[in-house]
Amino acid sequence: MKFDRVITDVRVIRHDSSEPIDADIAIVDGVIVEVAPGIDASESADVISGKGRLAFPGVVDAHEHWGIYNPLREDSKSESRACAQGGVTSALSYIRTGQYYLNKGGPYSEFMPEVLEACAANSYVDYAFHLAPMMSSHIDEIPEIIKRDGVTSFKIFMFYGSHGLHGRSSSQNDFLMIPEGERYDLAHFEFVMRGIQKAREIYPDIAKDISLGLHCETAEIMTAYTKIVEESGQYNGLEAYHHSRPPHSEGLAITIASYLAHETNLPNINLLHLTSAKAMEAAMLMQKCFPNVNFRREVTVGHLLADIHTASGLGGKVNPPLRPREDVEALWDHLLKGDVDWVVSDHACCKDELKFGDPREDVFLAKSGFGGAEYLLAGMVTEGSKRGLGLDRVAALTSHNPAQRFGLHSKGAIGVGLDADIALVDPNVSWVVRAEDSESAQEYTPFEGFELSAKVTDTFVRGHHVLINGAISGQPSGQYLFRPTQAK
Repeated sequence: MKFDRVITDVRVIRHDSSEPIDADIAIVDGVIVEVAPGIDASESADVISGKGRLAFPGVVDAHEHWGIYNPLREDSKSESRACAQGGVTSALSYIRTGQYYLNKGGPYSEFMPEVLEACAANSYVDYAFHLAPMMSSHIDEIPEIIKRDGVTSFKIFMFYGSHGLHGRSSSQNDFLMIPEGERYDLAHFEFVMRGIQKAREIYPDIAKDISLGLHCETAEIMTAYTKIVEESGQYNGLEAYHHSRPPHSEGLAITIASYLAHETNLPNINLLHLTSAKAMEAAMLMQKCFPNVNFRREVTVGHLLADIHTASGLGGKVNPPLRPREDVEALWDHLLKGDVDWVVSDHACCKDELKFGDPREDVFLAKSGFGGAEYLLAGMVTEGSKRGLGLDRVAALTSHNPAQRFGLHSKGAIGVGLDADIALVDPNVSWVVRAEDSESAQEYTPFEGFELSAKVTDTFVRGHHVLINGAISGQPSGQYLFRPTQAK
C-alpha cells in the first residue's frame, strides 16, 4: 500500500489561508505526505471519512502543569487523555524543583531522568517540558539541559520570592527547596536571563528556539493587597482573590521583566497568561520601549471564557486570577487586533479533595489552578466565531505560533513533511460542559454549564487515531519531544 492512512472529505484549516481547503490527507509513518482533493484511497491500508468536518492542526498547548498536584506518572496518563479529548496533540508542561511536582530539590541532571521515566509509555499525546532554574547552580546547567534533554524553553515565577503558590508564605527557601543563603529574587532573575543568553551564544544554530517565559506578578503588591482584602471583608470568592492580586501587580512585573531582558540582551521573552487590560497595556508599552526584544504574549482560554462572576465556584481559583468581565473583553480586543500570540489552557489538574480548604468557601485556603485542555480548541472556535475571529487565526493561536516559538518545527500545521497531528472538529454541534464527561481526573470545572457550539470528535497524534468519535482509543503512544524538532 502507498499510504498507511488516508483521512478523506475534510475542510483543512491552515494558519495562512482565510478559507478552509477541501482535501484528503494521506499519512505514511506518522507523517503527512499529501494534502489534496481526490487522493486515491484504494492505495491506503486504512481509510477514515472526515464527513466534511473541519481538520485543524493538532493543538500545541504550550502551557500545562502535569504532576503539580498528582503524581506525574498518573497525570501523564489521565491528563493526556483530556488533551486528546480536546484536540491537543502536543502538551508542553512547566516543571521545576521544589515542593509540588516531584517534591525534591537538587540538580536537573538528577531531576529530569525521573521526569522522563514517569511519563514514558503513559501519555496519549506528545509532550515536552519547560524548566525553571530555581537556584544558581541550575543556571550553570542550562547549556547541558539544552544539549542533553532537548529543553529549549525556561521559566521564571516572579512572585515566588516572597509570596507562596496559593497566597502568603513566610518560608520560601523551604517551599522552593533552595540552599540557605540563596534568594529567588530580581537578581536571580537577571542571572537566569544572562545564563539563557549565554546558552543562545553557545548554540547559535538553535538560538531562535531558546526562550524564557515569565509569570508576571509582583509579590510585594500581592502580599499587601491580600492583607487589605482579608481585613476589609468587603469581597469574597473569586472577586476577593482578584482584588488580592490586582492587575497593576501584573503590569509592574511585566515592566521589570522587560527592562531586565533589555539589560541582559535576551531577545526571546514570553509573557505568560496575561489576564487584564493593565497587563496588556504594560506588555504593549514594553514592546514599543524595547523593539530589540522579541516579545510573545500569551493568554489562557480560561481568562477568555470565564470571569469572576460566571466561573463555577472557587474551582476557578488560578494564578493570575480570573478577572471581571471588562478585563475579559479587553483581552479579546487585543486578541482580535493581533496583540496576542497564542492561547493555552494552563491545565493543572487539582482534585476536589486537595483543591478546597476548610471551610470550603474560603478562597484563600483553596489551591490555585484547574484543568481545561479538553475545552481549549472547542472554546476558541465557539467564542471566536461570535466575535469574527477567523478559523485561520484559531489555528495560528492554538498551534502554529506556539510550535514555531518553542522549536516544534515538525508540528503546528497540516502540511507535507509535518507530523500527522490532526483534530477533527464539528462546528455545528451544541453541547454543555459537564465535569463528569471529562477524561481529566479532576472532578469539577469552572466551565460547568458553559454551552459550546463546536466539538472535537477525533484526534490523531502522528497518525495514531487516539480519539474516535469522542472516545479515547488504544494505548498511550505519545512521544517525548526532544527540541528542536524538524519536519521530515
